[in-house]
Amino acid sequence: MGESPPPTPPPPAAPAKVYYEGCPGCAMERRKESSTGTPYKELFFVGITTFASSLPITSLFPFLYFMIQDLHVAQREEDIGFYAGFLGASYMVGRGFASIFWGMVADRIGRKPVIVFSLFTVIVFNTLFGLSVKYWMAITTRLLLGALNGFLAPIKAYSIEVCRDDEQALGISIVNTAWGLGLIIGPAIGGYLAQPAKQYPHIFHDKSTFGRFPYLLPCLCISIFATFALISCIWLPETLHKHAKFEMRAETAEAGTTQESTESPKKSLWKNWPLMSSIITYCVFSLHDTAYSEIFSLWTVSGRKYGGLSFSSKDVGQVLTVAGVSLLVYQIFVYRWLNNTLGPVNSTRIASHCRPCLYQLLLLIPL
Repeated sequence: MGESPPPTPPPPAAPAKVYYEGCPGCAMERRKESSTGTPYKELFFVGITTFASSLPITSLFPFLYFMIQDLHVAQREEDIGFYAGFLGASYMVGRGFASIFWGMVADRIGRKPVIVFSLFTVIVFNTLFGLSVKYWMAITTRLLLGALNGFLAPIKAYSIEVCRDDEQALGISIVNTAWGLGLIIGPAIGGYLAQPAKQYPHIFHDKSTFGRFPYLLPCLCISIFATFALISCIWLPETLHKHAKFEMRAETAEAGTTQESTESPKKSLWKNWPLMSSIITYCVFSLHDTAYSEIFSLWTVSGRKYGGLSFSSKDVGQVLTVAGVSLLVYQIFVYRWLNNTLGPVNSTRIASHCRPCLYQLLLLIPL
């Protein structure tokens, strides 16, 4: 009889994880390992803070046309869209220049400080925007609101870090759902509460504060809600690992090797083509969303002699709210199923092909 083959050696045991005392990231990892449930409390705070931060983005679109009129910056009615374009884009211009910086800050000092500072920025500069009586003041406050609000990237990282690997899609879905809610409620707040002395003369007088500052009420309501969200951040745990890198290097040196000899050199982010292609795709989609919301609002409130629909700010708020409801329904009932079935790449491709076809439906609207 032949000799039996030697027994297969057992697989090497996985190295034990090292946790550092006083590190919030390690504390969060321990909590995820010891808990099997969904972190509802953390995700609730994620949803509240995301909602508060997204409200100012589109809240001005229903009254943007009328605000340019009241600021008396356009010499002709046909020029209102020109000045409104600069005002509407100022938020995204500031955000585009500062987003990378805030991502680096969140990786260095923590997610929570950036989230807290972003909400504080919403409270201050969104209120100042409602008090704007000059065009340059409106532009400046919106630009600073976008530049100092580095919220979106840290909150997405945070929503992933508080969830286990099998629940990370849920965390991102919470962020997107809260963001969609902000896109729904924001235009509704702007449409229903702007120019209160004209829309609700039996409640607000022309000589009152909201009569002299016709766009303060919607901005003030958003700022008040952001204040409550800022207070809720007290219970928001930090997730960034803050243990010093030299401690890890010392441990590897004691084992007879160095970190520099075992790690491959880092590649440049600019040469990471999957990353760059996803960034470009996100930029294109964001450009479409912002441009459509702003141009659609200006078109609907323009007079019929200029090819518009002569809508009021309340009408625009209702239309944008209906559009936002469809986004909310998609995020809650369709997103996770579509992502699990087709994957993120294929679902993005389908959305990019459907968007130009849907734009053509605007040609069917009678003027």
